[in-house]
This record gives sequence, structure tokens and C-alpha cells, in this order.
Amino acid sequence: MRGRTGHEPGADRSARSDWWGVVLDAADGPALARFYAALLGWETGGEDAGWATLVPPDGVAYLGFQTAEDYAPPVWPAREGARRMTLHLDFEVTDLSAAVAHARELGAREAEHQPQEHVRVLVDPAGHPFCLYTDADNDTAS
Repeated sequence: MRGRTGHEPGADRSARSDWWGVVLDAADGPALARFYAALLGWETGGEDAGWATLVPPDGVAYLGFQTAEDYAPPVWPAREGARRMTLHLDFEVTDLSAAVAHARELGAREAEHQPQEHVRVLVDPAGHPFCLYTDADNDTAS
């Protein structure tokens, strides 16, 4: 992409300028960031009244969360006339049952519609669907 700087292999990620991320709207962005920080074990990269970022232990990706006035959660599965989901997050896990239980303890709920055996669709506290999944070929925990 034009306007992005490359990096040397092994460069300290704090010195890199090729970060990328996904930003989710919510009624309270920092509160949703705290949910995902607890779920994923990621660190907060920064937080203020209407914004927060989370960074994983390595790499240059991040999740951002912004407070949006008049936020309305998406509906999943899609229904005519309802706000449609435009993206969702997927997280691979090795023990699907344990991961679902952990997410529920933190405030997520399981979606009513579950389309696949090795995938569980959950809804975060702000109403965003997200998926926890296992590798169907290597799943020994379900």
C-alpha cells in the first residue's frame, strides 16, 4: 500500500509504523474494550472517555473501540428491516466449551442460531456477534 513504511524482520513493534486494526462502535467503547481485554488477555494500548485500543502480545494489529452516539447493535442472524451485521470477529480456541464458558462469565451470551458444530456464535455486551471456533480436524475438546 502506498504511504506505508516497511520494516526490518525482528524490529521492535513499538518502533514500527505499519500497525492495522479493526474498530468497533459501542454505546461505551472503553467498557467494551475491557470485556475483550478480559476475554483475550490483551493489554490496553490506550484509553480515554470515548476510545480504547487493545494490543495482542505480539504483532502490529489492534482492536479499537469507540463510543458512538445513538449506537444500535446489529441483529444476527439478519432480519429484514433490522440493522445488519457488517463484520464480526473470529477467535480460534482449543477447548470450545471452556472458551464459551469464559466468554459467558464475562458477560457474553450465546446466540440462538448456531450454524456449525465447531463454531459457537456469541454476542458481546454491546451486541456484536463474534465466533469462537476450533479446527474441526484437530478438535478433541468438544
